[in-house]
Amino acid sequence: MNKKKIPNKIAFIGDYLPRKCGIATFTSDIFANIDIQYPHNNCFVIAVNDIKEGYNYPKEVKFEIEEQELASYRRAADFLNFNNIEVVSLQHEFGIYGGQSGSHILALLRDLHVPVVTTLHTILEKPTSGQFLVVKELIKLSARLVSMTEKGKTFLTEIYKAPVGKIDVIPHGIPDMAFVDPNFYKDQFGVEGKQVILTFGLLSPQKGIENVLRAMPEILKEFPNVVYVILGATHPNLVKEHGEIYRMNLERISADLGIKKNVIFYNRFVDIEELKAFIGMCDIYITPYINKAQITSGTLAYAFGCGKAVVSTPYWHAEELLAEGRGVLVPFADSKAISTEIISLLKDEKRRHAMRKKAFLLGRKMIWSETAQHYMHSFQKARLPKNEKSPRIYAVKTLEEKREELPLIKLNHLIRMTDSTGLYHHAIGSIPNYGEGYCTDDNARALILTVLLEETYPDNQIIHDLSSRYSAFVNYAFDTKAKQFRNFMSYDRKWINSVGSDDCQGRSIWALGACAGRSKYPNFHMWGAQLFNQAIQSVEALTSPRAWAFSLLGIHEYLKRMSGDTIANQIRDVITERLTSLYDSVANEEWIWFEEILTYDNAVIPRSLIVNGVQTGNEKSLEIGLKTLRWLIKIQTSEQGNFRPIGSNGFYLKGGKRAKYDQQPIEAYSMLSACLEATRATDEKFWLESAKNIFEWFLGRNDLGIPLYDTKTAGCHDGLHVDRINQNQGGESTLAFLLSLVEMHIMENSIRSFERLKGLEQLENIIEKQIMDKHESN
Repeated sequence: MNKKKIPNKIAFIGDYLPRKCGIATFTSDIFANIDIQYPHNNCFVIAVNDIKEGYNYPKEVKFEIEEQELASYRRAADFLNFNNIEVVSLQHEFGIYGGQSGSHILALLRDLHVPVVTTLHTILEKPTSGQFLVVKELIKLSARLVSMTEKGKTFLTEIYKAPVGKIDVIPHGIPDMAFVDPNFYKDQFGVEGKQVILTFGLLSPQKGIENVLRAMPEILKEFPNVVYVILGATHPNLVKEHGEIYRMNLERISADLGIKKNVIFYNRFVDIEELKAFIGMCDIYITPYINKAQITSGTLAYAFGCGKAVVSTPYWHAEELLAEGRGVLVPFADSKAISTEIISLLKDEKRRHAMRKKAFLLGRKMIWSETAQHYMHSFQKARLPKNEKSPRIYAVKTLEEKREELPLIKLNHLIRMTDSTGLYHHAIGSIPNYGEGYCTDDNARALILTVLLEETYPDNQIIHDLSSRYSAFVNYAFDTKAKQFRNFMSYDRKWINSVGSDDCQGRSIWALGACAGRSKYPNFHMWGAQLFNQAIQSVEALTSPRAWAFSLLGIHEYLKRMSGDTIANQIRDVITERLTSLYDSVANEEWIWFEEILTYDNAVIPRSLIVNGVQTGNEKSLEIGLKTLRWLIKIQTSEQGNFRPIGSNGFYLKGGKRAKYDQQPIEAYSMLSACLEATRATDEKFWLESAKNIFEWFLGRNDLGIPLYDTKTAGCHDGLHVDRINQNQGGESTLAFLLSLVEMHIMENSIRSFERLKGLEQLENIIEKQIMDKHESN
C-alpha cells in the first residue's frame, strides 16, 4: 500500500459502544483496528444517540447526533467539514437513523464536502419505496460502497443499479483466535464434560431460539450431557416495547419441555474477551434465524471465523458462508431437522473437526487486522484524484440556495398543559388554567398531533403516553346512547354539557379517522376504527359546513386503511355533495365561498374538498377546493405581503368590512395545512410558498412584527390584538402552532423524497435510452 496516499483523518459515523447493538460493536471494532494498524492516523467517531441522555462514550467520540433531530445531522456535517476530514466511514442500517426509512442521514451526506465510504449492513431484496429511495441516494452520495457478501453486491447492482466498480466486498471482521479444543475453555463456565451448543447476540423473536429449544428433547435422548447456552441481553428496543416477555416465553418453553437443567441463559452484553471465551467453549454454534432476508450476521461471522462447527437456517449470509461443506444448513423453523443435524455432528467427530478446519482457514481472511487493511484500501479509492478540483471545505450557501430551517419540535408546553385526564383548555400566561377545565375539541386536535408525531419521532414513549391520554379522553367523551361526543368537562371531571357542538363531533371523527388510518400502533387503529364506526352514524345529522369538512377529513384518513368500507364511502359522497352544492348556491365572481360569512377555521372546507378530490378523482371537488383556497389566500394577504387572517372581532360578512383583529392561530394552521394539501395535489410552487409565508406569521412576519411562538415556554400566544399579543398560551393556540410545525417538517421530508425520486426517474430514462440505442445499433 502506498503510504503517501493513506488518508490521515478519518471519521466513523454510527452507533458506538457502550450502546448495546450490533452496529455499535462493529463501529467500535473497525475504529479500534484501523487505529491499531495505522497508529499515526488521526481518527475519531461521531456517535448516534437513541436516548436523550446519551451514553458515557470513550474519548474518541468527538460529536454526538440525536437520532430523531434533523438539525443535529446538519450540525454534524458542519463539524466534519470544519475539521478537514479526508474520508468518512458511514455505517448504514435503516433503523439507526431518524426520519422515514432512516432518511435523516441523507441531510448530513448532502452537506458533506469529503468522500464517504458507506458500509451497508442491510441490503433488502424487496425494499419499501422509502427504503429504496434512501439506498439510491446513499449510492449517489457515497464514493465507495461496502457489502459484506457477494449476494449483497448482486442486490446493489441488479436491484439498486449501483455501479459495480463502486462496490467493495469486505467480509465482516472477526477477532483473531487460536484453533483450540473447546474443552480448554469449558471449566471456566462449569460445563466441563458436556457438549455445548451456543447462540449469542441480542435476543429477539426473529432469532428463532424456540426452534432449538424444541429440538433439545431429541438431542438429549442421544446426548444427555448437552447444554444449550443462549448468550446475550434482550434487544433494547424489544425491552422498551414489551419488556422481557420474549425471554420469559423461552424460559417457559424450556420448563414445559423438561429441559431446564440443559439450558443456560446469560442475560447480558459481554465484552470481546468474554465473547471469545464463550465461542471457544462451544462444540456447535447455531443461528436458527427465521427470516431469509439477512444479508449479514456478525455473530455467524464471529463463530465461523473462529473455527466452530456451525448449523444454521439458510438466510442469505449463511448460504454464502457455509457453502462447500463449511457448515450445515437446515430449513427454517424445523426443530426436527435441527435435532437431526446436531446429533449427526456430535456423533461424527471427524466430520465436525473437518468442518471446523475449513471454517477456520477461511476465517483467517476475516480477522480484524485483514479487514482494517481492506477498509483502508477502500478509503484510498474513495479519495479524490489530485488532478480533480478539491472540495470547498468552507463552502457556504446564499439565502436563496439555503433550505429554510424550521424550529425544533418542542413539546414542553404541551406536556405542561396535559395531566392524567387530558389537555387543559386554557392557560393564564403559560400556567394551566384549572378553572376552565378541558374540552374534547382540543383533545381531539392533540390526538391528531400525536399521530403525526409518530411519523417524525417513531417509537417515542413520551408521544405514545400523550396519545394514550388524549385517546382516553375522546373515548370517555363519546356518549354511546346518543352516538355523539360531549365537549366541556370541568376540572373535577364532570361533564358540563350533554352534547357537544357540531364542530366537536366533526373534529372527534377526524381524530378517530387519523388513528384508524394513519397510526402505526395496532391498538390505536383498532380502537379508532371501532369508535369511528359508531360516531360516523351521526354525521349526516350535522348542519355546520365546518363539521362536514372535519368529518370528511376523518373519512379520508380512515379510508387509507379501510378503503372498502361502503358506509364511509357513502357518507363521504353525501358530505361532498352538500359542500359543493353550498358553493354553487352562494359563490359569485367576487365572493368565492360557501357561506355568506367568513368566520374561523375557514380553510378546513377547501382542504377537505382537495383531499377528497385527490382520493376519489372527483374533479369538481378538487377544482372548488383549489379555487376557494386561492381566494382565501388573496383576501388574507396584507399589502406588505404577510399573512393576515380574518379577525375574530366581527369576522367578514359578504358585502361588509372585514375584521382585521383579533387574529387567531387556528386560522393560520387551517390555511397552512390546506396549502400543503394543495401542494401535494398540484405540485405548484405557489402553494408551498404560501404555506411558508403563513408559517412565518407565527414567527413574527405579521401585522405587529411580534412572534406568537414563545421559544422559552414552547407555547403559542392565543392571538394578535390591534396593539399587542394575547399573553395567554392556551391549548388551541399551542396545538395550532405545533400542528403547523409538524406538518411543515413532514412536507420537508416529502420534498426530499420527491427530489430523490425525480433524480431516479431521470437516471432510469437515461439508462433506458442507452439500452434502446445499444439494441438499435445491434
